[in-house]
Amino acid sequence: MPSILFLDVEDHDIALVRDHFPAAAFAKDLSNEDEVIDVCKGYEIISTFETAFPASVIENLPDLKLIATRSVGYDHIDLDACKERGVTVCNVPDYGSHVIAEHVFALLLSTVRHIAEGEKRVESGTFDYRGLRGMALKDKTIGILGTGRIGGHVAHIAHGFDMKILATDRCRVIELEQELGVRYVPFEELLTESDILTLHVPATDDTHHLLNDKAFMRMKDGVILINTARGSIIDSKALLKALESGKVRYALLDVLEHEHNFEENKALIKHPRVVTTPHIAFYADESMKNMYVDSFQSIDEFLSGKEPQHIIHPLSVVCDLPGAKAS
Repeated sequence: MPSILFLDVEDHDIALVRDHFPAAAFAKDLSNEDEVIDVCKGYEIISTFETAFPASVIENLPDLKLIATRSVGYDHIDLDACKERGVTVCNVPDYGSHVIAEHVFALLLSTVRHIAEGEKRVESGTFDYRGLRGMALKDKTIGILGTGRIGGHVAHIAHGFDMKILATDRCRVIELEQELGVRYVPFEELLTESDILTLHVPATDDTHHLLNDKAFMRMKDGVILINTARGSIIDSKALLKALESGKVRYALLDVLEHEHNFEENKALIKHPRVVTTPHIAFYADESMKNMYVDSFQSIDEFLSGKEPQHIIHPLSVVCDLPGAKAS
């Protein structure tokens, strides 16, 4: 049996891995590239979650044959370096897209109905509704940037609230149009027409700082922005300016650019009209179990000599959103 290493596994998930791979090794909290290389050297198969594998790490792991990341995104792995070294990379395309969509509406509803403020008021002994007038979602226009699995679930939930649904993507999902009345529009129109804009595209060169100063200028005054995708999609400095001007009413962020750097993000995190959560949209019992089970499947397929179903090819990172760059 080839040597297998699991990284970033929480203590209560170790038993799940052990049941499937009794001989697997574990490591977590690797703080720098040298430590990653030192711990991973000699292993042929590595299952990771958030530990990064840039070219400088991969080139120092001569025995490595497979990286199975327990995530949808794979921007923490240098695919070109893996291809050059003959390392197969797999991801988990959908371990729980519905839980991320649910988090979108958890952020949205708790904010527009002032749940946190109301709770604090009651806890302080003041049972007074004045000043906490909320916003109804019915008939509001929600713009969905990216209608893959997560964006599709967002559309289904929005339909349940009787919202008007606009979407931008490189290709239309006919079922969403026919069943939910989703209307696909160019990126520019998505910006100008959305009361609420939610992001569901990957981090690529094309989507880096997709929401910049020019994009914010085109948005409705008082737009609500939700990001449960990747922090790099939004130019943080541009967002701060848009919040200060009132262009953005609320920014609801489960992800931040360089999100472990508190000082860099401090102004955004502490802004009174920004709600942040620590990248937990994916984090539910069902989705975590699915994440491991699908990763096990990729490893099993690889060990049996098959091409894993969820193999990633470098070309799969291409993103072509219609009119995506605001100019």
